Amino acid sequence: MKIAADRILGIALIGLAALAAFNASQFEVMFSYEPVGPKAFPILLATILAGLSLALVFRPGENGEWPDKHVVLRLLAVLAVLLVYAMLFTRLGFMITTFFAVLFLARLFEATWQKALVAGVLMSVGSYYLFTLGLGISLPTGLWLPKFN
Repeated sequence: MKIAADRILGIALIGLAALAAFNASQFEVMFSYEPVGPKAFPILLATILAGLSLALVFRPGENGEWPDKHVVLRLLAVLAVLLVYAMLFTRLGFMITTFFAVLFLARLFEATWQKALVAGVLMSVGSYYLFTLGLGISLPTGLWLPKFN
């Protein structure tokens, strides 16, 4: 049972990579972006994920034991925060959801309230302006706020 955890995770990640590659292959764009288009990056990431997952299946680590209950609960809490983040992303906007996600994740990993608040503010505001001004990517501001640019 020692090695089973790595192999099961590897098989699950291969399934996730296949799903991501399939969804990326379904992208249809009305106009041409660049020579490779919007499909290339997600398919490349899915390929890398599948390759690394194969390594878990065929060469699992020496300590492939299942994590204890405390670690599993923390991982499930991270998953819950990310799911709520995805559900509220367009409704509340990038900055608000990113602030609360970083705040909860920092607290989950035992940061003080002060450090968690500072990290939430810096990550949400900094990454918003990095994406919008630096990369030219428009992010949702939420249904209740005007655009910040």
